[in-house]
Amino acid sequence: MVDMKANRKNVPSHALARWGLLPDLDDPRQVLANITPNWYASVMGTGIVAVAAASLPLQFPGLRTAATAVWAFAAFLLIALSITTALHWLRHRTRARGHARNPVMAQFYGAPPMAMLTVGAGTLLLGRDVIGLRAAVDIDWALWFAGTAGGLLCAVAVPYLMFTRHEVRPDSAFGGWLMPVVPPMVSASTGALLLPYAAPGQAQLTLLLCCYAMFGLSLLASIVVITLIWYRLALHKIGPAPMVPTLWIVLGPLGQSIAAANLLGGVAHLAVPAPYAGAMQAFGVLYGVPAWGFALLWVALAGAITVRTARSGLPFSLTWWSFTFPVGTMVMGTSGIALHTGAQLFRVAAAVFYAALVLAWLLVAARTARGSLRGRLFLPAAQPAPAR
Repeated sequence: MVDMKANRKNVPSHALARWGLLPDLDDPRQVLANITPNWYASVMGTGIVAVAAASLPLQFPGLRTAATAVWAFAAFLLIALSITTALHWLRHRTRARGHARNPVMAQFYGAPPMAMLTVGAGTLLLGRDVIGLRAAVDIDWALWFAGTAGGLLCAVAVPYLMFTRHEVRPDSAFGGWLMPVVPPMVSASTGALLLPYAAPGQAQLTLLLCCYAMFGLSLLASIVVITLIWYRLALHKIGPAPMVPTLWIVLGPLGQSIAAANLLGGVAHLAVPAPYAGAMQAFGVLYGVPAWGFALLWVALAGAITVRTARSGLPFSLTWWSFTFPVGTMVMGTSGIALHTGAQLFRVAAAVFYAALVLAWLLVAARTARGSLRGRLFLPAAQPAPAR
């Protein structure tokens, strides 16, 4: 057998690059130097495939087993990225701090908290089959508290930087602006899953009310941002092709809010008496269906813009992960409406959204793996804009 490692130095570098054995990097150490917060979108997009499968109304043999394997992969990615990010901060502290000064990259600090919350939910829903219920609950609590604390900090810190330091132009608004304000909504929906495991009485009541407060925090902030995105599209049009996939992020707060409203309504009876418990459950449907209708409108708009852009060239980047997590939240939200209404329409729609999610994940995961192995996704990012 030929020892490729021993003979690689005798092979031209252009040939190694063509075979995928040599990254398109000048120095392999750039992999660690150029880790950015948006890498956690891959954990979000992978984890939501598993979580959405667990809540899908239409189950079939093998789905749960496959979903559990995907959850395990997402958990591995979260651990690997967390270690890599820690090393990045230790060895490249100046560059790491520079991410917060970049008005685009700073938005993606919302990704790590959502990655933790998603993996935590998957641990409770699916990982319990592997590690046991007690361990699953404990891990989910730990990830929920960490993700919630990080998400609330991000929801305050990133807008503060935008308001005080970042240079923002009239055409700057993009889907990524939602990333800092969506984590509290993810905390609200995943907190609902933990409510049955909280101590009865004040602990459950506090958790329920805090989840509803985070629901409102995220929803109202998202409405403001979505309005700005619509305004920017109307006045300044689509913008650079690599940013087009981020339009799908708008589905994130929409789908996640529908899921949160229905999940919280479904467990409200554990913490509050009638008539409040019944009203909270009804709110899930009364809010969820109209919001679902607007989400369909956005699916049509974002889909049309994406197809139009792809015809003239849509280069691959980590923004393609925007095709996954937001669609996954639509699966969860649609599944929640189906559960509380019994409508066949939403059962079928949830299955359709899930099929689209799986196809998008397969495509984006394959392109990410290829770009990672070749090193292209670890090339230096653009220099951050100067802070004022």
